[in-house]
Amino acid sequence: MAVDHYENFPVASILLPAPLREPVAAIYGFARSADDFADEGDLSPQQRSALLAGYQDELDAIGQGRPTQHPVFLRLRPVIARYDLPLQLFRDLLDAFVQDVSKDRYGDFDELMDYCRRSADPVGRLLLHLFGHATAQNLSRSDAICSALQLINHWQDVGIDATKGANGRIYLPQDDMARFGVSDDDILHRVASADFQDLLRFQVERARALMLSGAPLGWDLPGRIGLEIRAIVAGGLRILDKIEAADYDVFTRRPMLQPLDWPLIAWRSLVRPLDPPR
Repeated sequence: MAVDHYENFPVASILLPAPLREPVAAIYGFARSADDFADEGDLSPQQRSALLAGYQDELDAIGQGRPTQHPVFLRLRPVIARYDLPLQLFRDLLDAFVQDVSKDRYGDFDELMDYCRRSADPVGRLLLHLFGHATAQNLSRSDAICSALQLINHWQDVGIDATKGANGRIYLPQDDMARFGVSDDDILHRVASADFQDLLRFQVERARALMLSGAPLGWDLPGRIGLEIRAIVAGGLRILDKIEAADYDVFTRRPMLQPLDWPLIAWRSLVRPLDPPR
């Protein structure tokens, strides 16, 4: 399945220590291809589920010491072995992608955050295992960053996601939509009403608070690893700025990072913000 992707944040970027770029790329290759099975192309739900089941079988083979066949896993398997990466984190990712095949609505924010726990948080946890910094505090802060990034992706893609699946995919929590007076039809018909703008403003503020709660991780980790995380945080916050600048109308044009954004992201990655007053 050949798919072109716009990415907010570069993968295995030059900021990472060179020995870690291939392991990070191997993890990304697994996650990106599995996500494509759930999301991209014209496959039927049955075909998508079968492809994801094949990946689950490959993970089981690794866990049971049996040979693996798929090129993605031939690349990934030595990384898992060398860094003793928990297989459950890969299974959590697959579980979230399987859910994407059949689930297109989320009742409340807790339900959405459970999805983020499986669809995003494992990536950060895997990276901390690669870096050798998987402490309890670091893992918690990484979860906040990764879940915030997932939420940011959902909020910039409200219009795009509404075209996926038989009923359109809506990640905005249904209880929040009802509270702000926004219906499924408003989303599916791409109506950026005042009520929708208020709803998305609320979600943007929620994502920003979550991102900022995890941001100290980038300053606690050493060297280029910390710099990479700070750049990711700055990039996520920049997307939120762009959603606000568009007056929360993500239907007309998707807010996305442009070349002129990167100097600002670099500056924000190098200059530590003042601690808030206590």
